[in-house]
Amino acid sequence: MDILLPIEYREEGFIAACKRQERWAQQKLYEEYYGRMMNVCLRYAGSEHDALDLLHEGFIKVFKNIAKYKPGTSLSAWIRRIMINTCIDAYRKNTRRRTEDLQQAYNVSSAGADAISKCSEIEILEAIQKLSQVYRTVFNLYVIEGYSHKEISQQLNITESTSRSNLVKARGKLKQLLVARY
Repeated sequence: MDILLPIEYREEGFIAACKRQERWAQQKLYEEYYGRMMNVCLRYAGSEHDALDLLHEGFIKVFKNIAKYKPGTSLSAWIRRIMINTCIDAYRKNTRRRTEDLQQAYNVSSAGADAISKCSEIEILEAIQKLSQVYRTVFNLYVIEGYSHKEISQQLNITESTSRSNLVKARGKLKQLLVARY
């Protein structure tokens, strides 16, 4: 009878096997973290197909850089950071940088969240995926990941005011999309 323990209990063995590029270990690591990392990628991608591409690209980076992982730190957090950076790299590669009109952003109001309280997680995720890539990326980095506007500006090579403007516009667009459902 096979008893499967969570990967955290056997992490050192898996890391050593992944460093040796043993396929069984890479497959087990992929299967263990697929769901959580796919959720991260879905928030940044415009579609499930794009999220899957980001996920696979991220796992390729995980396997190429597994020797850099320091035992004793959270493997999940390390893989998550790689996935987020992969999404940021995709943003940088696929978007044109443009400065949004900050004055327009101040005119967008953010009233109560009545529509959001009626929405399911899937409906909110679908609305986030409908945002433009720049709005979606800034929204995720600020609201979900907890980055400051200064950190976002450095990651995306935009100004802090552009980050703030894009966040306000993203929230306004999300509100518009979610309110339209109800």
